[in-house]
Amino acid sequence: MAMSSRLEHIRVVSQPAAAGTPPQRQPQLRATPKGRQVTDAARARVAQCCNGLEPRPDLLIEHLHRLQDAEGGLRQGHLAALAERLRLSQVEVFEVATFYHHFRVAADEETLPATVVRVCHSLSCQMAGSAALQQGLQQALQGQPGVVVESVPCIGQCHHAPAACVGQHQLPEATVELVQDALALEQTAPRQLPATGAPAQPTDYAQLQRLLQGTLTADAVLAELKASGLRGLGGAGFPAWRKWETVRAQPGPRHMVVNIDEGEVGTFKDWSVLSTQPRQVLEGMLMAALVVGVDHIWLYLRDEYHDCRVLLEAELQALQAHVSAWAQQFPGTRFPRVELRRGAGAYICGEESALIESVEGKRGLPRLKPPIVALKGVFGRPTLAHNLETLWWLPEITARGGAWLAAQGRHGRSGLRRFSVSGRVQKPGVYLAPAGITLNELLQEYAGGLPQGHTLYGYLPGGASGGILPAALADVPLDFDTLAEYGAFVGSMAVVVLSQHDRARDAALNLMQFFEHESCGQCTPCRAGTTQAAALMQAPVWDEATLADLSHVMREASICGLGQAAPNPFDTVLRFFPQEVRP
Repeated sequence: MAMSSRLEHIRVVSQPAAAGTPPQRQPQLRATPKGRQVTDAARARVAQCCNGLEPRPDLLIEHLHRLQDAEGGLRQGHLAALAERLRLSQVEVFEVATFYHHFRVAADEETLPATVVRVCHSLSCQMAGSAALQQGLQQALQGQPGVVVESVPCIGQCHHAPAACVGQHQLPEATVELVQDALALEQTAPRQLPATGAPAQPTDYAQLQRLLQGTLTADAVLAELKASGLRGLGGAGFPAWRKWETVRAQPGPRHMVVNIDEGEVGTFKDWSVLSTQPRQVLEGMLMAALVVGVDHIWLYLRDEYHDCRVLLEAELQALQAHVSAWAQQFPGTRFPRVELRRGAGAYICGEESALIESVEGKRGLPRLKPPIVALKGVFGRPTLAHNLETLWWLPEITARGGAWLAAQGRHGRSGLRRFSVSGRVQKPGVYLAPAGITLNELLQEYAGGLPQGHTLYGYLPGGASGGILPAALADVPLDFDTLAEYGAFVGSMAVVVLSQHDRARDAALNLMQFFEHESCGQCTPCRAGTTQAAALMQAPVWDEATLADLSHVMREASICGLGQAAPNPFDTVLRFFPQEVRP
């Protein structure tokens, strides 16, 4: 036994000594190591639940999901056995298990719920009556064994508000009766999505096959990407071709992550794309990987999209059969390894470096930059990080030409954008519209206007992070960079509409409570700033000086975009809706 491990088993005891002689302290081996002991029963249960998973530390979160799916939670004895299995310290496993919202850590003897009903309380669902829904569920399900009702942040079903998750399955337009019906089923069936079981089409992977055949070269793909002006559609809007060129120029091996962890309040466009056109997303993913020279791809899917995960797993299995055939047809082509990873309820993992930490099996804490992930990403290798929708566009661009996409747009803007529209509208949903469209145009041409009895009061142009603008600015073009002078931005293009029946200050408080809940806690400006701001915003009259100080510190000193953008809701309320917060 090595000296370092042997010393852990040593304890010092006092031995009897002769009269007048100081007692001698002699080392004696412990019967067991320090810390929680692993039982044979726990080892066996962990082995049973995690059968088929490689015992790799980067698969820690996948192991935790297996245990929770089987047990309803994570028992501390099982966590100790899992640490032994993965050759990690118990604290490494425990800190990851307690970081993510969807994991429920429990004592070994604790009774765990058979089903958790999660009721969304984010803005669109709150406006649609989620508080009354939760109260009704708590009354109706009181005393029902094995069922727990919880409030949770946005679950990506804002267009079907109020929404809930019954177990792992989303329940749109939830009512007490619908939840009870779902619970009455022995096992809730996966939601049938539009693309589920869709037969193969001749056009499937057509552009990828052109790339494999050589009729479309890697340089030509990159040229079309530049001509299109495509920007990252996860929120930051960084030119896609710059990422490609940066990663492509680095020595291999190179990696890639596909960000499907949309958690921004009001955002559900990635859910819409994935549930209707998964093959085009996978085609764009492989095209990007072949052009850049990627060896390994991780798709990171948010845990709330369980029904999409069922669909995606089936599509990936079918794709593997295609890849096997292409490998024989085009010998010498190096196809990347693809892994699907499951998030665990952490909005912060939408930030690309936090997502990469999670892929590596750790807490989703954003990394300090530089270096950027294009230079040092997954396991320290150059990494191409893209949003799902950005990749969807690649087959379109290569089929129609980059100039076609660049020619779209209004009011001097270029391209097409998917807008998630919810709140006080007749037809909430995802709409593909010209970049630069105004809110008034979006409402009139796509979303059917406001319901009868409602008039426009304000709107969120970019989800929780994008600020709140008044009706007077409903004719400003919506696109990257067009809202900066108003202290707002479009981000992931999640538009939430407010009417005269709403108050901007209430919406801002809901958003700040979301940020407080989702802050990873790594840096003080965000951790303490969101908590203090949420408390200050509940006062009848806002303390503008203190909020201004908080805004400055959070913007300047927070590590990542969550803390830097969190002040936008109260800053824009103070600027555009002062009558609501001043005496």
